[in-house]
Amino acid sequence: MRKKARGLYLPLNTLKPVAPEIWLADGPPVAFYGMNFPTRMTVIRVAGKLWVHSPITLDEALLGEMAALGPIGWLIAPNPIHYVSLNAWAKRFPKAEVYAAPGVAERARKFNVPVPPHEVLTDTAPEDYASDICQRVVKGHKFLHEVVFFHKSSKTLILTDLIENFEAEKVGKVKAFLMRFAGILAPDGKAPLDMRATFRNKGKAREVIREVVSWAPERVILSHGRWYTENGTEELKRAFRWLNL
Repeated sequence: MRKKARGLYLPLNTLKPVAPEIWLADGPPVAFYGMNFPTRMTVIRVAGKLWVHSPITLDEALLGEMAALGPIGWLIAPNPIHYVSLNAWAKRFPKAEVYAAPGVAERARKFNVPVPPHEVLTDTAPEDYASDICQRVVKGHKFLHEVVFFHKSSKTLILTDLIENFEAEKVGKVKAFLMRFAGILAPDGKAPLDMRATFRNKGKAREVIREVVSWAPERVILSHGRWYTENGTEELKRAFRWLNL
């Protein structure tokens, strides 16, 4: 049992409060380049409806918890890697509005993964959730155009792969060694080495991240590894020092 749960953030498939009107749910791992990555979804209630960031695998118990909070209003694929469960959620909740980062449709076609019809996310949040959440597209990478989000009332920033922060005790010695080399081992998690190396224009990314730092987030939710429950702004400055902020 211990081996089976290694690397995961138990309990899975249940809502965990972050702050008023915002929750996260840790999900089962997904295989990516031969490694199992833990998954994490963020849920924000906006005007009685639920905004769902990076949907994890559908789970009936989790859906029951969410139904008690309100209907699903928005489904968000925040970058061209985090979209595999989007279609299943869109089929289950056909009234939800679907948004995806630039490049999601192209990458999905490349790997023959179905994605539902959707609007492409931009630097301007849609009017129906803009009063609660602001967003920016981090530009400059070869293909990974990640959209970052900020829940204003809780001062919580939501990232996906721009910071990964795996804990050595959860991944084992061999993976911890490799992750330290890649720069994604806690407590010094950051963007993976290959991602940092393939930013074609770090100046564009720097401009966006400087603005994000100016929002002064108190918390930073990450999709992979230990997220930051406090000192969010300082963690951002540390993790993005490779951009020479």
